[in-house]
Amino acid sequence: MFFTPVMRRAAYVPHLRGVDQQLERWLGEALQTPAKANAKASAASVTQDDKSYTLSFDVPGVSKGQLNIGIEGNVVRIESLKDAARSYQLAYELPQDIDAASSEAKLEFGVLTLKLGKLVAASKVTTLNIV
Repeated sequence: MFFTPVMRRAAYVPHLRGVDQQLERWLGEALQTPAKANAKASAASVTQDDKSYTLSFDVPGVSKGQLNIGIEGNVVRIESLKDAARSYQLAYELPQDIDAASSEAKLEFGVLTLKLGKLVAASKVTTLNIV
């Protein structure tokens, strides 16, 4: 006669799965980065083409005079002023530097759309004459 150790699998209890999902959702929200946790923007989208990036944010309750948009290298910072009805503070790092001169911002019906031009790096190649 042979005896084989058997490991029992935990019994599946379907009514406890909802508790697991709630715990995972709570931990996910609690462990977000501070910029995402402070931001109240409900939706954001990023698209790109050969010459520019297009970022869209939902920022309801804020007028264009109450937003401050800053560009530094490849980082875009969006924040609301202190007198704004709602508080927004967002920062996005893009893979390529931004050309501020060819960039534009538009706020319509609570949606902020940024069209940020890509900065084309100038070639620094110097040719030498052979003597």
